[in-house]
Amino acid sequence: MQHTPGQQTPGSEPRLWLSHHHADQLDRCAVIGGRHVCRRCLWFWPATVGITVLTLAGIRWPAAADPLLLVLLPVPVVVEWWCEQLGLVRYAPVRQVLLSLVAAPAVGVGLARYLESPGDRLFWTVVAVYAVVCAVPVAIRWGRRR
Repeated sequence: MQHTPGQQTPGSEPRLWLSHHHADQLDRCAVIGGRHVCRRCLWFWPATVGITVLTLAGIRWPAAADPLLLVLLPVPVVVEWWCEQLGLVRYAPVRQVLLSLVAAPAVGVGLARYLESPGDRLFWTVVAVYAVVCAVPVAIRWGRRR
């Protein structure tokens, strides 16, 4: 049997590129050029960077809406995260991509705010709050395993 670069051979680890998933989570990846790429990252980061560039160029929603939109747009993806971590819903690729694209504008604008002012309080408050909120279901899941 001939091995093609990027192809997984029996007993070998999958060839990962831009993926933080382990072999048991390859369903969360797309295969591009024989390499596994995180599906969420594949859609989320280009959209986020695009929004960041547009925001830095002055093409954005009114800045007065930032406190509301930076907090609310990530809510659906965070609810999905909680539900998946607690076993209330199963992974669904289409849902994951759509919800990631809903959150991307908030992250893009937040990143632009950070790039313009690294000490931006709104940016860091949103990051800190969502980091804690997203860590809670992981801690709950780990507690259940004991």
